[in-house]
Amino acid sequence: MRLGGKWGLAAGMLVALLGASNASHAQQTIRVGWTIPAEESKYWMMRRPAEFPDLGKTYNIEWTQFQGTAPMTQALAAGALDCATQAPLSLANGVVGGNLKAYIVAQHVFEKPGGFSVYWAVLDNSPIKTIADLKGKTIGISVIGGGTQGPFNMLLKQNGVDPAKDIKLVEVGFAVSEDALRQGRVDAVNMNQPFAARAEAKGGTRKLFSLSQAMPNIVHILEACRADFVDKNPDLVKAYVRDITSGMKKALANRDETLKVVSEVLKAPVPVLDTYLLKDNDFGRDPGAAPNFAAIQKMFDIYAETGMLPKMDVSQFKHPTIVAPLQ
Repeated sequence: MRLGGKWGLAAGMLVALLGASNASHAQQTIRVGWTIPAEESKYWMMRRPAEFPDLGKTYNIEWTQFQGTAPMTQALAAGALDCATQAPLSLANGVVGGNLKAYIVAQHVFEKPGGFSVYWAVLDNSPIKTIADLKGKTIGISVIGGGTQGPFNMLLKQNGVDPAKDIKLVEVGFAVSEDALRQGRVDAVNMNQPFAARAEAKGGTRKLFSLSQAMPNIVHILEACRADFVDKNPDLVKAYVRDITSGMKKALANRDETLKVVSEVLKAPVPVLDTYLLKDNDFGRDPGAAPNFAAIQKMFDIYAETGMLPKMDVSQFKHPTIVAPLQ
């Protein structure tokens, strides 16, 4: 059925107006990727949005959960996400393999001296005593190609184990790493909080090695946004980075509420979280969520020295004005 001239014109105008409205609305929505654990500023934004005056009013966030940073890198490169949690290695691989152009706008956690370091555990009765004993074994990692694999590969190579040939590497999410180890599906597996604290409380496992042995002061996860999205929507991204900054401050200033927020997201009991979260045995956090570009550059340099990446300058990820902390 065809519409008459005036009706057709009116319908066309309506479609155009709706399209413009939808485009305008879409521009005010940021598609954000996230994962667990250790993204407290984003968890606050997700679970306590009323604490952020702009969120849900001047702009919206479409949250999508991922298993780890590597899949989010692919989603950023494909244009399916605007901003996401990234590990330095994942982000760099996106540049090398996916022509990703992005800005580092904030930082979530890093490993501090004396604090928690992601580690690989074995059962107490395991014959595996050293890293060299991992030859021929099945080893779990949260995400193949993710942020932890860089220093993991380095440690194996330093101990005569070829990570590409001498082991069977399988993906095991942090949340199920303990079960995979206890059930014998893997011989060793990486542990992160709060799952490490839970496993340690039960007993029967022991630490084999930690990432800090290969790379001290690791920047584990940061926040990155596609460069084209930032360049087209600077005010929108500024509002997001202001809220990331505010979220980090709220997380550090109100530990009791942060325990509740993280418990809601991770589905972990508060008493378990209370054993480490925001204590000396946890990761480090910059109070303003400021990226440590010097530390990230050092990581890039180590990856280049070991042949995991070509030489890379962190300055390509710096936006002149849109970076935490923003007030």
